[in-house]
Amino acid sequence: MRNRIVIKLFLLTSGLCLLILASIYIGQTILFENYYAYNKMTQLSQAVDIFKLDYQNLNEDEMRRHELEQQFYQEHNAWITVLDKNGYIKGTDDFYIKLAGRFVYQNDEIEYLNESLMIPIFYLENTYNPNEQFDLLKDKQNHVIEIYAIEKDDIYFPYELFLRTEETVLEWQGPLPFRLNEGIDNVDYWKNNILASEVDEAVNRNQKMIFGNIDQIQLPSQNNLLYNTILSNRLFFETIKQFQVDLLYHEQEISDTKELEYEENGINYRVLIDKEKDKDGEIIYFMAMASLQPIDEAVGMMEEYYVYLIIAVVVLILLVAFYYSKKIASPLLKINETAKRIANLDFAESVPVKTKDEIGELSKNINFLSDTLHEYIDALQQDIAKERQLEKTRKEFIAGVSHELKTPLSIIKSCISILQDDVAVDKREHYFSAMNKEVNRMDRLIVDMLELAKFESGTYKMKMEAIFVDDLIHNVYHQLLIKTQNKRLKVSLELQSIEVLANQHWIEQVVTNFLTNAIRHTPETGQIIISASEENERVKITIENEGSQIEPNQLEKIWDRFYQSEKNQRSKEGTGLGLAISKNILKLHNSEYGVTNTKKGVRFYFYLAKK
Repeated sequence: MRNRIVIKLFLLTSGLCLLILASIYIGQTILFENYYAYNKMTQLSQAVDIFKLDYQNLNEDEMRRHELEQQFYQEHNAWITVLDKNGYIKGTDDFYIKLAGRFVYQNDEIEYLNESLMIPIFYLENTYNPNEQFDLLKDKQNHVIEIYAIEKDDIYFPYELFLRTEETVLEWQGPLPFRLNEGIDNVDYWKNNILASEVDEAVNRNQKMIFGNIDQIQLPSQNNLLYNTILSNRLFFETIKQFQVDLLYHEQEISDTKELEYEENGINYRVLIDKEKDKDGEIIYFMAMASLQPIDEAVGMMEEYYVYLIIAVVVLILLVAFYYSKKIASPLLKINETAKRIANLDFAESVPVKTKDEIGELSKNINFLSDTLHEYIDALQQDIAKERQLEKTRKEFIAGVSHELKTPLSIIKSCISILQDDVAVDKREHYFSAMNKEVNRMDRLIVDMLELAKFESGTYKMKMEAIFVDDLIHNVYHQLLIKTQNKRLKVSLELQSIEVLANQHWIEQVVTNFLTNAIRHTPETGQIIISASEENERVKITIENEGSQIEPNQLEKIWDRFYQSEKNQRSKEGTGLGLAISKNILKLHNSEYGVTNTKKGVRFYFYLAKK
């Protein structure tokens, strides 16, 4: 036993501690990363909403817009920009090449257009950083340029550009325009790899090849904020170009907000795109990108740190669990021994209480349980004695009922014999009337017995309602008015109209029993007083009658079944159960009740709760 409980406690404690350690490890290395990403995107979305409000109030101040972008980066460590409906960055329309005229080659057909054409070059590879590529475009007016582009809604999207480094005029020569073939060494080259890759894979390319002489080249100064903008992030710039390709080729629509995930060099990025409209009703897109590098680095460091931490903690857990198991097992074994004695009804020994912790409390509770069981066993033995007494009472009750039924049955049997023998034929009606009276008496006795059994069962629930006590007493009085008139009794009603909470049917039964009892024991021309008055937030109902008093030692016994006083025989109209039934009804109402002797007779009373 000792070894088993120590091993179980050791395994349980070790397993619990290891589970907690594993939960912390998983939470901090896996779940925390997702939690951080979720909160990062939530904060980024809120920051973008604020940026949108500031942007709408700029009034086309591009310098201020670039300042807002830089401020956004400094505050949130995230890049942000605004795109037009074609996916071009707002404020980059000063990156273009203007052609004086152009030859357009598409589907083996060539067409010459004399109108000037502006080609945006901002999204061509490596043109976003201030380097020698931009320098190569300076002073190249009248040079020949070859451009491959996609046209959509009269807007050109270039994806490849070749520039003749020597000044040459392009002229028409036969079915094709003049084309330089001196070699790649004499040509400068730019390319949007993302758009070019999509063109190669597309079925309906809709691509055009444009030849022309450069009329004008527009490039911003290297001191312009655009060169120092946070958009110089290459991954963010490629994400913007990919978004433009999606708009161009896949006709991508963004209803409200879109979130994208990227990973490069082991670093995770999140991109948030919001679709809005500017003041002119034109569609614009707010694009923001945040890096999750700080949390990635932190998680990596935590994984290395946990290797050493887990080894140290596991050793500590094993040592502590073993000591804890030994410490807990000793008092538990003692408790187990005492519990066995209690199970065998041996309450002589108690558990020693040495500590004030839960084990000490358990020891106290075991001792308390032992004492309580001892007391309950004694009480049970007393209850057994009471049950025997109750069984005796039941037998007496049955004997009393049998006795009560014996007399009317004897009378009925005698009357039937007389009628069968045709004796006293002239009194047949008298005998039938006597039998009917005894049958009614037995019927009332049975009904009263059933009601009394119902109340004494302890399962009957009394339903309460609001009633006026004066109306209830008047109803009962009018039902018994003939009996009072036959004995020429004087009945005084001293009633207040007060609303009480009670069961009307059963309280009427109580008043009927009390008043019937008063009429029965009041001599002719005597007086009965019925009153109902408020007393200490309750209503007291009393029924007082003139007549013989009840012996003081019999005042409590009159509520018993089949009570019969020593001086007065019970009326043949009664069953001996009326007051016992009334007592049980009033108990179910939680009502105080009683009977007292007065100078001239007897007073019954009870209380009801006011509504």
